[in-house]
Amino acid sequence: MTGASTGIGAASARELARRGFHVFAGVRRDRDADALRAPGIEPVILDITQPGHIAELAARVGSRAGTLRALVNNAGISVNAPVEALPLEEWRRLFEVNLFGHVAVTQALLPDLLRHSGRVVNISSVGGKVAMATFGPYAGTKFALEAVSDALRQEVAPLGMRVVVVEPGGVRTEMGERGIATTSRLAEAMSPQHRGRYGPLVEAIKALTAAGTTGGTSTDTAARVIAKAVTAARPRTRYTVGRDAALLTRLSRMLPDRMLDRLLAATLRPYYPKPTAG
Repeated sequence: MTGASTGIGAASARELARRGFHVFAGVRRDRDADALRAPGIEPVILDITQPGHIAELAARVGSRAGTLRALVNNAGISVNAPVEALPLEEWRRLFEVNLFGHVAVTQALLPDLLRHSGRVVNISSVGGKVAMATFGPYAGTKFALEAVSDALRQEVAPLGMRVVVVEPGGVRTEMGERGIATTSRLAEAMSPQHRGRYGPLVEAIKALTAAGTTGGTSTDTAARVIAKAVTAARPRTRYTVGRDAALLTRLSRMLPDRMLDRLLAATLRPYYPKPTAG
């Protein structure tokens, strides 16, 4: 499992270990490894943008006797910014972590997964189905991950492998808090023109993200859904986590684009900063 330092990843590692799995849990720092280490959980220092780390993981997995049951691609970062205002190097960094890193890990472990009729579980997002304003960068990576998952599912199904996507909505994790901090940093770096065009929108998004972080689904609930995706004998191709994800993915299939735009704008409207008297 990648991205197991905190949040959904850490909770899923513990849930799978509780169910009897031996979990290779990818973390970025030694202190995260120390916090997560437990019976059934073997922390691995893993930056999925580093080919050397991925090669070491593949060797470590291959050297262990037993069946490789599943790869859970959970690592990710959150970046919210208007399309016009986000520097290209930030776009590239986001895609390296949220998409290309997952492809690299999948390519490295796929031979073992194929030998054992395992499965790939890709942690996407409701943002892989619906993109609100300023979610273009993050949702772009998740839309792409959904497409890669669809293609991979069809490619390996005849070989006895399954590919499953999990789409969380708002979940109470540190990722939301980190995302707000990143959004603030990027907003401070915007040009005066960009701030004039998008400043209130960015503030509204930060407030909406904070509300979703505090009122979202628990990581334990998300972990149980991920464990189901790993263990179900006949898993669905997609699982949602949380009522918001279930509702939005359903609406995205039913509503015309402009009607969905109006619904998302109405959802965001209460979070805009109130005008100050003066």
